[in-house]
Amino acid sequence: MNKFFTVVLALVFIAVCSVVIVADVHAADYIGAKKCKACHLKQYKAWEKTSSKDYTADPNCLKCHTTGYGKPGGFTSLDETPKLTGVQCEGCHGPGSEYVKIMKKDKKYKFADVKALGLIRPSEDEKGCMVCHGADSPFTEKVDARYKWEFKERLERTHKHFPLKYAH
Repeated sequence: MNKFFTVVLALVFIAVCSVVIVADVHAADYIGAKKCKACHLKQYKAWEKTSSKDYTADPNCLKCHTTGYGKPGGFTSLDETPKLTGVQCEGCHGPGSEYVKIMKKDKKYKFADVKALGLIRPSEDEKGCMVCHGADSPFTEKVDARYKWEFKERLERTHKHFPLKYAH
């Protein structure tokens, strides 16, 4: 009987830990560019000047032309999540609900701390860009030479990269 309770207790412990781990993986939600604007006004204004067409009516375009489509807390529809239309900060930098907490609390935060909570620095990894700019895109240089994807050049064209006020 004692062995039975030990086994049950172990299974309950494993189940609880699994739920906590799964919940933690999906903890971050998309908060929208206006939340980023509060601390990154120059970057926001530079990004705001980029051309943007509304692709929300075409389901084939949602993956790349909305923020977080198909991901927990991401764009679902124009009615439900209008703050996530278009390609916004979190499309490249990852969902911000968790890392923004550290940024708000300590303006001199350590980059490693926010990176651990999901902040992505696109210049460190081209793979994230290729989700939308790779072979699945109808806009490749095979269709038109002007769509050639040059990673470093595109990073500069995305928005003006102003130096941050504090070193991280």
